[in-house]
Amino acid sequence: MSGKTACFAIAGLTMLGTISQTAAGGRAVECYEPVRTPDVYDTVYEDVLVSPPGQQVDYVPAIYGTRERVVMTVPAQVTYEVVPAVTRIVYHTVRVDGGGYSWEWRVIHGRKVLCKIWHKARYERVAETVVIQPERTRRVVTPAQYDSIAEEVLVQPEQRRVIDVPASYQTVARRVLLREGSSGWRRVHIPRHCQD
Repeated sequence: MSGKTACFAIAGLTMLGTISQTAAGGRAVECYEPVRTPDVYDTVYEDVLVSPPGQQVDYVPAIYGTRERVVMTVPAQVTYEVVPAVTRIVYHTVRVDGGGYSWEWRVIHGRKVLCKIWHKARYERVAETVVIQPERTRRVVTPAQYDSIAEEVLVQPEQRRVIDVPASYQTVARRVLLREGSSGWRRVHIPRHCQD
């Protein structure tokens, strides 16, 4: 154990003894607080291989010409589709509550009394869907479709060539630890508490 570390250990024990005396009503003579020295880092730059050397094949695509002609793309079709029903919304007034009597607790002039209450009948408008014309199925004839299409004609075939590609490097940064942090004690002066 180094002298500095032993000094801090003794100071720590002295501080613990001082704390116990202070708790017992004594006066603190010296006070210490823990301190932490952070780790020290540095940045190191180094070249790393991104891609090894190799070969790249360069393709020259084939060249095509076009020739147009008219063809039937979609034949005539017969389909059936459903025509939805035609409806209308009709509103009616209906009674949702018949009214009548009920009993309720009320506070009148500071007195809690049970009162018989009369309620009117309550009406509301409700919507009803009425079918005017029912759902039906109809026949639909789609005529054939003709389009002018372009056919590809090969003018020049595909070509290729091999190219040598050198290795590729990149400089990257990396953090390294130069010195580890340390822990210790530092003497502090607190007015009216820790004074020498």
